[in-house]
Amino acid sequence: MRRRLQDRLIAAAREARQRAVARRSGFKVGAALLTARGEIITGANVESASYGLTCCAERVALFKALTEGKARFVALGVVARSPGGPMPCGACRQLLAEYAPEAAVWVADSRRPKQIREFTVAELLPAAFLDAGKKIVVETGRARK
Repeated sequence: MRRRLQDRLIAAAREARQRAVARRSGFKVGAALLTARGEIITGANVESASYGLTCCAERVALFKALTEGKARFVALGVVARSPGGPMPCGACRQLLAEYAPEAAVWVADSRRPKQIREFTVAELLPAAFLDAGKKIVVETGRARK
């Protein structure tokens, strides 16, 4: 069952990757975020001539989900033409720690979508900067009230 879910999410990320806007670098990334209700929200990277304004696929998917009222996430699939799969950048890792601390992160090379590497958000960013008032325990990948 888990493998089918991984394959489904990676397939959605591969499809999203086709909509990436990467006119400068040509590095196209697709992401697919699975909500706790089983919905898949996708995103693709969008580059700007001012690279600091570029938005990663992971953030596009997360922001889209959050602005659509989604709040709980199970997994994130990320795909690019990159050996071993693309790793989320520091900004994406920080936002995942804040908004999707329990999500599994699955990455795959677009040319080898069956070779999936899996990480927890805590593995990607073990010492995230978090709002202490929310009492999120990133070290275990679990949220507490």
